[in-house]
Amino acid sequence: MGCWKGPTTVLACLLLLRPLPSPACPAACHCSSAEADCRDNALREVPQNLSANTSALWLGYNFITVLGPRSFPPLPGLLLLSLPHNCLGLIHGQALLGLGELQELDLSNNYLTTLTPETFQPLTNLTTLNLGSNRLGALEPGVLSALPQLGALLLQDNPWVCSCGILPLWRWLSHNREKVQEKSLLLCKAPEQLNEYPIMAFGNESFTQCQEISLSAQNYIALLVMGPFCFIASIFFCTLMGSITVVYHNRRREPHFWSRPCNCKGH
Repeated sequence: MGCWKGPTTVLACLLLLRPLPSPACPAACHCSSAEADCRDNALREVPQNLSANTSALWLGYNFITVLGPRSFPPLPGLLLLSLPHNCLGLIHGQALLGLGELQELDLSNNYLTTLTPETFQPLTNLTTLNLGSNRLGALEPGVLSALPQLGALLLQDNPWVCSCGILPLWRWLSHNREKVQEKSLLLCKAPEQLNEYPIMAFGNESFTQCQEISLSAQNYIALLVMGPFCFIASIFFCTLMGSITVVYHNRRREPHFWSRPCNCKGH
C-alpha cells in the first residue's frame, strides 16, 4: 500500500525501480563489465568516450596509423591494451601518458620502425610487451630499460639489422634471456651474409669492432665552454707569435743599421 498514496509517491517508486545508467561505451564497441571490445570496426583513432573504469581495451584489426600525444582518455585502471593488426607506424612520446597501471601491451603486426624510451616511461607497471611482426631494425638503448617490471617480451618477425646498432638490444637480451619469448624467431635480416642468423647466437667477440662513444651532459657543457676558449686562445697565441717574429726580424736588422759609415764631410 505504501506506493499508492499519491502521484508523487508513485513517481518516486518508479524512479527507484529504474535501472542505473550503464557506463559509457562508444558506438563502435561492445562493452561488458570493465572491458571494451572495439575490434574490427574500421576505427582510425582511439575512441574517447570510454568508461573511466575500463580495465581491458581491445582495438585490433582497425586502421589506426598514429598514436598522438594523449591519444587515450583518462583510464587510470586500464590493465590491458591490445592494438595488433592496425596500420600503426608512429607512437608519439606522450601517447601513453595516464596509463601508468597498464600491465599488458600488444603492438604486434603493425608498421613500427622506431620507438623511443620516452614512449614507455609512463608504463612503470608493464609486465608483457608484444612488438612482434613490425618493421623494427634496432631498438634505442633506453627503450627496454624504461620498463622495470617487464617480464615477457616478444620481438619475433622483425627485420633486425645485425650491425653495431643492434648492440644495445643484444646486451639486454643477453642479460634477460628468461624474459624473451620465441627466442628462435629473433633473426637477422641484414646484412645479407647474416640473413636468418639468430641474434641470440652472437657472442661478445662479434662486437669487438663496435665502439660506443657516449657523452654525458657534463661532457657537452665542457665542449661548449672549451670551444670558445680554445678559439680565443689560438688567436692570442697567433698574435703573440707574430709579434715575436716581427721583433726578432727587426732586431736582426739593427746591427747593419748602426754599422753604416758616416759620409759627412767637413768644410
